[in-house]
Amino acid sequence: MAVDSRLSSSAGPSACGKDSKALQFIEEMTKNTDVVQEKVLAEILTRNSKTEYLRRFLLSGWTDRDTFKSKVPVVTYEDLQPDIQRIANGDCSPIFSSHPISEFLTSSGTSAGERKLMPTIHDELDRRQLLYSLLMPVMNLYVPGLDKGKGLYFLFVKAETKTPGGLLARPVLTSYYKSDHFKTRPYDPYMVYTSPDEAILCTDSFQSMYTQMLCGLLSRHEVLRLGAVFASGLLRAIHFLQLNFKQLVHDIATGTLNPKITDPSLRQCMSNLLKPNPELSHFIAKECGVENWEGIITRIWPKTKYLDVIVTGAMAQYIPTLDYYSGGLPLACTMYASSECYFGLNLKPMSKPSEVSYTIMPNMAYFEFLPHDPVAPPLSHDSPPRLVDLADVKLGKEYELVITTYAGLCRYRVGDILRVTGFHNSAPQFEFIRRKNVLLSIDSDKTDEAELQKGIENASLLLREFNTSVVEYTSYADTKTIPGHYVIYWELLVKDPADSPSHEVLNRCCLAMEESMNSVYRQGRVADNSIGPLEIRVVKNGTFEELMDYAISRGASINQYKVPRCVNFTPILELLDSRVVSAHFSPAAPHWTPEGKR
Repeated sequence: MAVDSRLSSSAGPSACGKDSKALQFIEEMTKNTDVVQEKVLAEILTRNSKTEYLRRFLLSGWTDRDTFKSKVPVVTYEDLQPDIQRIANGDCSPIFSSHPISEFLTSSGTSAGERKLMPTIHDELDRRQLLYSLLMPVMNLYVPGLDKGKGLYFLFVKAETKTPGGLLARPVLTSYYKSDHFKTRPYDPYMVYTSPDEAILCTDSFQSMYTQMLCGLLSRHEVLRLGAVFASGLLRAIHFLQLNFKQLVHDIATGTLNPKITDPSLRQCMSNLLKPNPELSHFIAKECGVENWEGIITRIWPKTKYLDVIVTGAMAQYIPTLDYYSGGLPLACTMYASSECYFGLNLKPMSKPSEVSYTIMPNMAYFEFLPHDPVAPPLSHDSPPRLVDLADVKLGKEYELVITTYAGLCRYRVGDILRVTGFHNSAPQFEFIRRKNVLLSIDSDKTDEAELQKGIENASLLLREFNTSVVEYTSYADTKTIPGHYVIYWELLVKDPADSPSHEVLNRCCLAMEESMNSVYRQGRVADNSIGPLEIRVVKNGTFEELMDYAISRGASINQYKVPRCVNFTPILELLDSRVVSAHFSPAAPHWTPEGKR
């Protein structure tokens, strides 16, 4: 089995003490993958043996793997939702976990159009912190000198709410940034941010972004890496600089803070950092005032060694734009995590985006894998799936990830499709392929075909009085704009051209579609400004016939051809765009509240 020699050789005394311990820990965990997994499962079953959920399937005291796998079913969120709702409503009995549920983590996946609520326990923060502590020791093997400067990371907290029973419900990163693990973290020269905590913890997205960008500009000669959670977030920061650089330049020149920054803690914090600096303001004005922004990142932050962003899965669509703005800086994808569980890390963080593989750390949870066959019929309860253990997956095969966590999720289907690319010691390494059933994604939103169809149907209601209907449609996620936005191609049947729907009516159709989208999408539009207004492009009659002819010319079967509900192949997009007769955008933002209700 392949082993990263750089990692294993540096796990000994040659690495600095702290890094050496972290690297040695990785080696120990990955050399004994199956032993660690069996121990983890026994620990989870022992601690949660008296919970209501496990007692439905297991006799108290059973902790062996074979019994667990034969008795406990593989489940989805919908299977667990009634029990989760009981907890949300205030039931404090041990339903999933023997430890008290500390809060809910809101998943960016949705159920019935709303965020999924993932119950978690306090000591999960310790497990997440452990994985975070392994990232820089690995990175230090590839990029020297990261303790000699700072990281410009655009980090944000998002809206949180409370369930009827009084538990907080918020995204996993918001939970982490607001925790003592983050706020009282010990000083680490490898983890110094330009952004003060006050800026990261500010709930107003404009004030938070503005002050984080201002601090990044003030520290331009100290910045060694730029980052955000997703590639889309970093591009949004660059776009923000384009829109606001004149005011930022004014603040730097005068040593005064934009009056739009009203948060008292932010104003106090920035007053200690902001002093008149005409030389820097002149430089920023000159660099940002030109039309060509190619390489703007390295022009403003010349010591940047890499960009720390997720560019796997749906985020891969942003790679060309990141390369344009950064002059081709390396893109580091350091870890693999979700609301349900933190999974593992990239042991070769400077590898090309197309070659990124994550090593799942076997101490984080108990992992199983459902062999993935995209053409197989869906599983039924009468024929339960045969799952594979972490140590038994096969090179080149695709699987859906299934987890059993300390917080009480048992044999839970995460919905991520992974491909085995290799091994580090006995631990498999995985390429993230995609989220199951996700059709469109710009940021953290995930829209499936059923949601898109529902949006089309609701928007079509506005066309009825004009005796018009949607003949056919497809879509794509347009990331050339910042922020990106959904584009829906419509071919219409207009029965009375003299009374066809007006431009304004079609604009309202865009908004009707957005109102039909899930709460994650609507939050991106309203609160996070991470998604732009939805666009409908009306195409000429016969366009979708041409699309079928093109597909058949490339070998598709005329008997089995179905219109793709999402397209990203350039020739097809060019064909569609050449047939567009009108384009329409949402005239307003859809309704959204922090509670997620329409």
